[in-house]
Amino acid sequence: MSVPDRKTTRVAFQGEPGAFSEAAAVQLLGDWITTVPCPTFDAAFSAVPEGAADALLAPVENSLAGSVVRVYDLLLESNLGIVAETILPIEHQLIGCPGATLEGIRSVASHPMALAQCEKFFLAHPHLKRVPTEDTAGSVREVITRGDKFAAGIAARRAAEHYRGVILAENIQDNAENFTRFVLLVPVVREGSSESENSPRLASPGVTDLMAELRVRQLEQFESGSLLKMSVALRLAHKPGALLAALEPFARHGINLMKIESRPIHGTPWVYQFFLDLVAESPDQLHTALAEVHHTAEFLRILGQYPVAKQGSLQK
Repeated sequence: MSVPDRKTTRVAFQGEPGAFSEAAAVQLLGDWITTVPCPTFDAAFSAVPEGAADALLAPVENSLAGSVVRVYDLLLESNLGIVAETILPIEHQLIGCPGATLEGIRSVASHPMALAQCEKFFLAHPHLKRVPTEDTAGSVREVITRGDKFAAGIAARRAAEHYRGVILAENIQDNAENFTRFVLLVPVVREGSSESENSPRLASPGVTDLMAELRVRQLEQFESGSLLKMSVALRLAHKPGALLAALEPFARHGINLMKIESRPIHGTPWVYQFFLDLVAESPDQLHTALAEVHHTAEFLRILGQYPVAKQGSLQK
């Protein structure tokens, strides 16, 4: 498959170079992209409209920890839409300075979630002090920068490669079935007052290159039998049977409801928004059902339409 000759597409992600999100972006798109690290999710979502990036790769859920709620809130507030997804195995590596040894370290730093997902390792090494940090890759960067052979960080293998660290212990996560689903977001034009349709807005050469690459790849995925996923945000009236009436068309049209989650609406206490992931064989199934759901919903927005990712497989 041909890709652009230059790294024209800039993809933002939350975290520091070497983070799992950066690894997911490269897994999905290949190393021809330019990755743009951002300190927070808010900064990552701002990077596209501010012109610092063409697209955004963001985690939406982990198979153990559940949904990344801040991403869902920011997605609904933004003018970004989902055009692809990828699922990354989360494999935690213990990374230290060159010359460090597992026996010699005294403290281990990482994001609190990463520390919590390596409980068995810490039970086997009770002398190690846990040091919570803001970022997995950032913890490795700090250890390597200090040259501290008595400290280590927990992060992705990519962090060891980027900061030239040494892996002292491999795959120390408790659960081998630890995956995170990431979505690729680009600027979209929302049509109609109901905001029930959206299409990519090719606002920069980077987005143009990205969408051209994705169209070729997604055509190959559909030809090989991939199913279609649609993510939807839905708000319903407070009355008996409203949720049943909204979900019934999906069942009647043979659509698989993969996920449903409610999130509070900021500024409106005790009113909730539903986020749905729907899987079907064709766009016609989805749009026919959504046309019926629209009559029962107070608010309906398609957040994106894209091929279903294969779990744990490379998307390149």
